[in-house]
Amino acid sequence: MKVVCSQSELNAALQLVSRAVATRPTHPVLANVMLTADAGTDRLSLTGFDLNLGIQTSLSASVETSGAITLPARLLGEIVSRLASDSPVTLASDESGEQVQLTSLSGSYQMRGMSADDFPELPMVESGMTLKLEAAALVQALKGTLFASSGDEAKQLLTGVHLSFSDRNLEAAATDGHRLAVLQVSDALKVAADAEAADDSTFAVTLPARSLREVERLMSGWRSEDPVSLFCDRGQVVFLAADQMVTSRTLEGTYPNYRQLIPDGFSRSLGMDRRGLISALERIAVLADQHNNVVKFSSQPDQGVVLLSADAQDVGSGSESIAAELSGDAIQIAFNVRYLLDGLKATAGERVILHCNAPTTPAVLRPQEETDGFTYLVMPVQIRS
Repeated sequence: MKVVCSQSELNAALQLVSRAVATRPTHPVLANVMLTADAGTDRLSLTGFDLNLGIQTSLSASVETSGAITLPARLLGEIVSRLASDSPVTLASDESGEQVQLTSLSGSYQMRGMSADDFPELPMVESGMTLKLEAAALVQALKGTLFASSGDEAKQLLTGVHLSFSDRNLEAAATDGHRLAVLQVSDALKVAADAEAADDSTFAVTLPARSLREVERLMSGWRSEDPVSLFCDRGQVVFLAADQMVTSRTLEGTYPNYRQLIPDGFSRSLGMDRRGLISALERIAVLADQHNNVVKFSSQPDQGVVLLSADAQDVGSGSESIAAELSGDAIQIAFNVRYLLDGLKATAGERVILHCNAPTTPAVLRPQEETDGFTYLVMPVQIRS
């Protein structure tokens, strides 16, 4: 293999695929990134794969000899990132295909690699479900829900985001057992979900949050109007956008019926300015974080304000008042301040409404503009008086 390419493009590609390289590999080759040079297309493709998440990208290059090799991802990434950006990079492997010489204007480096034959193949989805997604709609759905997924590996299904497609619409949902974020995006699909794939023309899949963060990162920088293709078959999903691909296993099992968690109606509502509420909560959080992250909301309908307060034992206490449009009786209800801030930052619009019934039942945060399909349910913290 012999190939010449741009340092900046190679560096960007390495940083991208290295996110799918195993940090604690079960096999030595999984700590490597695979490089495949194709003289026919004059492209160099890079692949990282830890058996759960796979990322592949390609860049234009001058390929003298086709070939493939795997090299230590971390070592290669650190060398390439430090090379001069205005110098082309030449990669040439010896006849055994296990030693690579990397040359730039400033110097040359030798690296020992491993045979590409040892590298596991990325799962390819040849049949099953195929969807064409608007990149912006997919990013919007992921930004609005990923933060609410669980980090607890024991709750396997909850470490993912549940994506369901119906007609041309996408609904994303994530919960960690303490909060639930649901976002509906209309016209997310270029064409309606294929009715043949499911009896009622709806299709749903739960994917690991780690994989979807990479998809979101990739799509956020997507400048093309072209749709993103999603292929799903036998426990594997592939996202394909131009010359970049993310593959992921699906999370098996039945995702909780989150719709039944959202109360049908509410006896109290607190309408507030979203940015003003975020600022007040961030100030209160300085104290709340010292103790238990709890912030208390006390609505005062006669004055049209909500009092926010935090009490950190042996440290101090603080309170803020914020103007609010209130309906229903006065209420005192407490929340984890971090959960509230996460939800408020994911909400669009100038004003938000906090709907609640009692200090111990789920509360729901929604944007005042009903057109936005975002619902954020958060469980209150019980206050010991």
